[in-house]
Amino acid sequence: MSDSETVPPAAPGGGADLPAEAREIASGYAFTGPALDLGALLWDGTCLPDAAVRIPLSMLNRHGLVAGATGTGKTKTLQLIAEQLSAQGVAVFLADVKGDLSGIARPGQENDRVRKRSGEVGRPWTPAGFPAEFLALGGLGHGVPVRATVTSFGPVLLAKVLQLNQTQEQSLGLIFHYADTKGLELIDLKDLRAVVAFLTSAEGKAELRNIGGLSSATAGVILRSLTAFEAQGMADFFGEPEFDTAEFLRTAEDGRGIVSVLELPAVQDRPLLFSTFLMWLLADLFHDLPEVGDADRPKLVFFFDEAHLLFDDASRAFLDSITQTVRLIRSKGVGVFFVTQTPKDVPADVLAQLGNRVQHALRAFTPDDQKALRATVQTFPRSAYDLEELLTGLGIGEAVVTVLSENGAPTPVAATRLRPPESLMGPVDAAELDRAVRDSPLHGRYAQAVDRESAYEKLSAAAPAPQAPPPRAPRAPDEEPSLVEQVVGSGMFKSLARSVGTQLGREITRSLFGTARRRR
Repeated sequence: MSDSETVPPAAPGGGADLPAEAREIASGYAFTGPALDLGALLWDGTCLPDAAVRIPLSMLNRHGLVAGATGTGKTKTLQLIAEQLSAQGVAVFLADVKGDLSGIARPGQENDRVRKRSGEVGRPWTPAGFPAEFLALGGLGHGVPVRATVTSFGPVLLAKVLQLNQTQEQSLGLIFHYADTKGLELIDLKDLRAVVAFLTSAEGKAELRNIGGLSSATAGVILRSLTAFEAQGMADFFGEPEFDTAEFLRTAEDGRGIVSVLELPAVQDRPLLFSTFLMWLLADLFHDLPEVGDADRPKLVFFFDEAHLLFDDASRAFLDSITQTVRLIRSKGVGVFFVTQTPKDVPADVLAQLGNRVQHALRAFTPDDQKALRATVQTFPRSAYDLEELLTGLGIGEAVVTVLSENGAPTPVAATRLRPPESLMGPVDAAELDRAVRDSPLHGRYAQAVDRESAYEKLSAAAPAPQAPPPRAPRAPDEEPSLVEQVVGSGMFKSLARSVGTQLGREITRSLFGTARRRR
């Protein structure tokens, strides 16, 4: 990226010739340390290029919100922030729901609109591409496959995907605990289905009775939900090799942060799955990263597109876990930006933690729209603008901004004309994308799925034959019991738990979301 990304050419505090109100707003963005340059202040319908609107780099781990109606420019805002973060050496994760963010890896194309906008905001424009990795959930798409094991995904997030009620979610947690303690590794969906099927079978009734609070009826509901989920083609997302979320923290050889672009168009018809899977990525980072406190820049900024899908119909426990994860992950050097249409899509406890706000235009065609508009205005600090009027009159690529200053206080509300991204504003072609994926160092580690022995294989090996066996003669006193008798007989899994489960059980710790990692 051009040098203008690090040191904006416009006077950050504004000039003496600015109107007094505009000069006061601009002074709130006169930061002394590194900052990302969003664009220029709008005042009384005029763009003021000498009044820069910026975000301090040190405050990007304080989380944020990018909101606005469809077609107002949210995606370009993500791209603008992401490429400047990369230029500053910060890794970025982008959820590419619409499939048009892959262009961040290629220099942009100059045209009349780009020239006009860069001239209006008083910023030079130099085309630039940025180091990027392209990923895809379960390999559905052009990217390197991102998979999770069922055991690390955990019961809370899986209950959200399966749309279980609170009682069923708690019961699923008991099943995970049972599998953990018995050494039954839950790698893919067939592993979990095998464990639940065993617990609901005649052979497993005794074990089911030992799991407090889990009824056979509830276990049956969970089993049917799993079977239906798998029949919808969801099995590809769970398995090995599991993606190591530490891959998101890498920088390129030239020091720029790598932008990890997770391609999601292939799963657009499964929004609940991809939104919950994104939460697993964030929870896994939280689980693994050390505390860093207040650093001069974040390690990673995570953009969570279509955020409303995460919160729709979520249980109280799930929302509490999101709130706590967002609150605590800041101290691990990770910033989270939620991207959605209106602030009301985000629960109040989460919204209260989003100190950096970029609000694009809202539409107010219906009574519900009017209500959402008023609610949005109430989430902003007091301002010199009539925000209700302003938010309905913003053009494409314009937004109302307030961020946290270097001392942590909110900046004045600033109507802003945003500068254009310097990378390609659109997708690269599929052939180029495929080449980039094949050339990625991640391809060799994650492209080929692995199916090793886990709960399904262990239970299948220990299960009785389908046909009823002939009556057995009584075993002689000195005869060793068979494997089936050891595993399926009274006290099912006791021998297996002693040899494998106890060691595995000690190694599994579950986080706020019930996510887990084997010790690396």
